[in-house]
Amino acid sequence: MNDYSIWSLMIDISIVSGLLLVGTILRAKIKWIQALFLPASIIAGFIGLALGPSGADILPFSDQISTYPGLLIAIIFATIPIGSSKVKIGEIIGRIRDMWSYSMLLTLLMWGGGAIFGLLIIGQIFTDLPSGFGLMLGAGFLGGHGTAAALGDAFSLHGWEEAMDLGMTSATVGILVAVLGGILIVKRGTEKGQTQFISSFRDLPSELRSGLIKPEDRTSIGNETVSSSSIDPLVLHLSIVAFVVGIAYWVTQMLGSLLPGISVPLLSIAFVVALLFQMLIRKVKADAYVDQQTMTRIGGSATDYLVVIGIASINVVVVMDYAIPLIMLFIFGTIWAYLIFKFIGPNIFKDFWFEKSLFGWGWSTGTVAMGLSLLRIVDPDLKSKTSDDYALSYIGMVPVEIMIITFAPILVSIGLPWVLPITLLASGIAIIVAYKYFGLWGLAAKRKEKH
Repeated sequence: MNDYSIWSLMIDISIVSGLLLVGTILRAKIKWIQALFLPASIIAGFIGLALGPSGADILPFSDQISTYPGLLIAIIFATIPIGSSKVKIGEIIGRIRDMWSYSMLLTLLMWGGGAIFGLLIIGQIFTDLPSGFGLMLGAGFLGGHGTAAALGDAFSLHGWEEAMDLGMTSATVGILVAVLGGILIVKRGTEKGQTQFISSFRDLPSELRSGLIKPEDRTSIGNETVSSSSIDPLVLHLSIVAFVVGIAYWVTQMLGSLLPGISVPLLSIAFVVALLFQMLIRKVKADAYVDQQTMTRIGGSATDYLVVIGIASINVVVVMDYAIPLIMLFIFGTIWAYLIFKFIGPNIFKDFWFEKSLFGWGWSTGTVAMGLSLLRIVDPDLKSKTSDDYALSYIGMVPVEIMIITFAPILVSIGLPWVLPITLLASGIAIIVAYKYFGLWGLAAKRKEKH
């Protein structure tokens, strides 16, 4: 489709929606797919890739399909602060110190480790590679398709067009590593008695395998905060998100005209605008009419669409051109993430180290959603409070992630690719040293010795 129109958009949405339905059905009905625990969006994405422009070229995607992830990731980040509950700083520090430290280490080490490996090893073998190649590990494995879209979009503004395809490939491979590696880790953990809530991998509820929830186990996806006689509650929340993203886009355009040499990602501005919007509605006491759960569902919906589109729009030719360095990067990333799981998690967490570290494995190789999916396998009732602690610690994580996505392409484009990875790794080492200095390192081991 050369002439893009509103109907081109409608056809793209229709195709992606159909693929999601097919992915959901396949996950619900086919046993071997259930055994892989792959999300329906991943299954749908692979089908789209096989039947799309890079495959059989049967699905009539428009030529704008690869531009959607940049908008979707802005929607995702816009939904994070809006509707969030007010939390006291003392409560945050006292409760989630260890989860925040572990999350921060995952962020610093995955981004920094991948970037350093790309510069020191891969870049020395393949001298024509862009100096930001190693950043694809952090973008794809730790960040997922959303972050890969954001970083790829930012790099494309600096002339590296292939970054989007490489990032999406990294995110897709990362999810496969998260699922397959996570299942092996769970099986081994149950055999060694490291899990606290399940004794066998076979003791899993059916909904984790099929993806379908029984009627008696279903919960509400959100609360109505306004009367439908005035405005539909879902429309209210969608309007807020659309308004915030629209303002963010206007700001990025204005910044682009004022600072032509600097490209600020849309997601960064969307998060800041959303944060200001949340502060405003809290100031006028209107925040009670915005439901955080509904905002989370909107962000989750955007994520599913982003994953399908991200995988389906991958340019296989570009990926094949980078095949060997990508394989090297993915092998390093898998080993690096496992070392973090094995040696850092047990030394930081005092309780439920396996469950919390498994969540970290899923997040550092796939996405936060994959981390939560693996967590549900070993902690079906979420008694470890891992998800609650992460939700609180993420408040302090978002600015760091946004700064990395914002400044990494800028530093690479001006010839300073070493600055960010050295800073990140040095910060990670500082956190570990601080834990050792205050006698907090090795908490799980000390607890085991007492028992």
